[in-house]
Amino acid sequence: MDFSLRPSTDADLDWLLELRAVVLRDDLERHGLFDPVRVRQWMSKAFVASNTQIIRVDGADVGSITVRHEPDARWIEHFYLPARLHGHGVGTRVLADALSRPDARPFRLMVLQGSPAIRLYERHGFVPYDSDDHDVWMTRPAVLG
Repeated sequence: MDFSLRPSTDADLDWLLELRAVVLRDDLERHGLFDPVRVRQWMSKAFVASNTQIIRVDGADVGSITVRHEPDARWIEHFYLPARLHGHGVGTRVLADALSRPDARPFRLMVLQGSPAIRLYERHGFVPYDSDDHDVWMTRPAVLG
């Protein structure tokens, strides 16, 4: 499957809110946390188009990945692909691309407990550093030069 990335714009937000709700629904329901309004509200407040890239497969917009830069870390957020694309290597290649940019800051992310995405992150060198009843926080060392 061919993929490419394009810069996000504010016009992408509406379909990304729906994608987030669909992608996260099973994991959130498993934790008793799915609320169709809240799942969209959280991303609408946190979305910054300039930090987000749209994942395209075979010329169609299908997902997103955000890299939010903080003084002490780069946060991977809003990394969503529809289930039909899981297991085809698209997520692996998109994440590898995001992680390949040299920077002295480590990467961090938060993922729901029990999510299959944890295996993807572990394959890319992420390790847990904190957790609670619902979430796992993971980190990966910086890539220099």
